[in-house]
Amino acid sequence: TEGKYATDEKIPSESELSELYHVSRITVRRAVEELCSEGYLVKKQGKGTYVSQPKVIRKITQDKDVMGFSEACRACGMEPGAQVVNILRCPARSDEVRFLGLPPQSDVIFLQRVRTADGEPIMLENNFFPYEPFKGLLTAYEDLTNASLFDYLESRYGRRPESTVSCTLEIVRASSEQASYLSVITGDPMFYMNAYFLDGEGKPLVIGRQYIVGSRFVFNI
Repeated sequence: TEGKYATDEKIPSESELSELYHVSRITVRRAVEELCSEGYLVKKQGKGTYVSQPKVIRKITQDKDVMGFSEACRACGMEPGAQVVNILRCPARSDEVRFLGLPPQSDVIFLQRVRTADGEPIMLENNFFPYEPFKGLLTAYEDLTNASLFDYLESRYGRRPESTVSCTLEIVRASSEQASYLSVITGDPMFYMNAYFLDGEGKPLVIGRQYIVGSRFVFNI
């Protein structure tokens, strides 16, 4: 915690720490276990214990206090980034039609970006907007590169995600495509967050389906 060991650096063994700080190995073991449980350290089988990478902390429940990825990164002392993967017009699925209040056979704008913290990929962001009011997004590649989506929506459209009517979180395993975008191994555990966002007037705005690297993210209530 004092910056003596850098991220991904291996710390000394229990016996070395015991001698270094003149405490028992049991005390050292308990301290290491506590730091592992809090996410500061990670044990790698057959290799030792290493300093973990910093984690982004974000709330699960988002009622009138929605925090975007960029804001969450900066609150944790990290610099957010975004690379646009796709901006497409595609047919709306049934839940998108229902939530966004669209006529049958409508289209949506699919915006996909890789979000980074201090240059490290953290999240594959998949957002779905009603086509007609947001068709300008199709030409917003540059505007949405290394930018806050929430801030962009507010400046361009005068609307910002303010709350969710539903937000679910589950554990999934990375597909080969997701793994390639997020620099993880296929099959690695990830968070999958599915959220339905309302604007400040309580009107449906966007559906977010995000795949998040589990080792780099912490959710709290």
